[in-house]
This record gives sequence, C-alpha cells and structure tokens, in this order.
Amino acid sequence: MLYLLPNLLGEDLSHDPFLPPSIGEVIQNLDGIIAESEKGARRYLKRFTENFRDIPIHLLNEHTKEIEEIDALIAPLQKGETWGLISDAGLPVMADPGAVVVRRLHSLKIPVETFPGPSSIVYALQLSGLSAQSFTFHGYVPHKEEDLKEKLRTLPKGHTHVFIDAPYRSDKLLKNLVNGLQDETDLSVSWNLTLPNQGVRTDKILKWKQDLPTLGKVPAVFVIHGKKS
Repeated sequence: MLYLLPNLLGEDLSHDPFLPPSIGEVIQNLDGIIAESEKGARRYLKRFTENFRDIPIHLLNEHTKEIEEIDALIAPLQKGETWGLISDAGLPVMADPGAVVVRRLHSLKIPVETFPGPSSIVYALQLSGLSAQSFTFHGYVPHKEEDLKEKLRTLPKGHTHVFIDAPYRSDKLLKNLVNGLQDETDLSVSWNLTLPNQGVRTDKILKWKQDLPTLGKVPAVFVIHGKKS
C-alpha cells in the first residue's frame, strides 16, 4: 500500500487545523516514506512520531523518470511493505513528480490511498473570484520571456488559467504577466496561502499596471481569465 500524505503550505504552521487526525495513525505504521528531500521528510515525520529518525526515506524529484529508478523506489512495496509519499508542500502529485510512482503502482496492482489536505492551486481558485467552472492548471511557466509571451498570446479566452513558479521568481512573473496580457484580462495573485501574511488580489491588468506591488520571494499562484470578445 502507498499512502499519499498531504503536507502543509508553511513549515512553521500547526498541522492540526489542516491535516486529518488519521495521518498520525498511518505514519505510526509506515515502513518508509518517499519524499523530495530528506530534510523535509524528517521534519514532517517529527510532527507525528518520536521514531522519525528511524523511518527509511527514498528520494523522488523531477529527475527521477527512468522506469528502473521508479522500480527501485517502490521495490519495498512490491515485497508487501506500506509506504507514504509526501510533497515538500501541499498535496502529493499536484505540481510534483509523484504521479509517475502512482501510475507505476497501478500497473503492478498495488493499492494507493489519498487524504484531503491543503492545495495552493485549489485555494487560489477559490479566493480569486474568477470562474472555476472550466480551468487549466499549466504548472510552471516557461522561463524564456519570448516563450511566455507566446504562451499568453495563445491562451483560450473564456477560460481560467492557473500558473505557478519558484518563489524567487514571483516578482518577475507578475511583471511579465502584466506586460504580456491585455488590459481587460483578469489577473488574480494569491501569496503565502494559509500563512498569517496571506494575501489575495484580483484586478484587471490595467489596474495592475497602475499599481504594481512588490511581492518579494514568496510562494504565489497566478490565476488568469480573459473574457471572449
């Protein structure tokens, strides 16, 4: 069995308001955990068990793609062990490489279970005030400005689009979006979600041009909606 375990969006938060109590019970019975980093995994486990140093950790990141690497990760599950999988923040598989593990386990008929938990993508959509009846999560934006401009130019109108990027690029992305979108396009930016200094702003691009804030190096989600002509 593999459990997809939700994580917090801020490491200094208490987990009680955000994570189901059953998470602690599951972790007590894990044989190991798959994570993006050992430091993050140990910090997570420490919340729930005094034996956090004794639980084996296998690392999974964006470079883990070959089937041989995936099979090495899940070899203990094929022997009947129970493991967990966490993302550095939020829900596993959402904007992280966990999907390749889940897909492989399906092919091997090994069961996978999940839990509710924080998702910056869902929270940003809810708080934006923009339509979530039809939306696309595009993940990380193209880093070359010409590629991003072309991406923005071809976004379907009458549809909501969600983008993220690394926190240190939040200001650059905001500036590029404001410069690359039409004045009447709606842009919502949510930052530091669930944290005490959480912020959300939704405005037309023209309003963003008139008052462009500095976000700093913060985790942010960008939601775009352009009306059909």
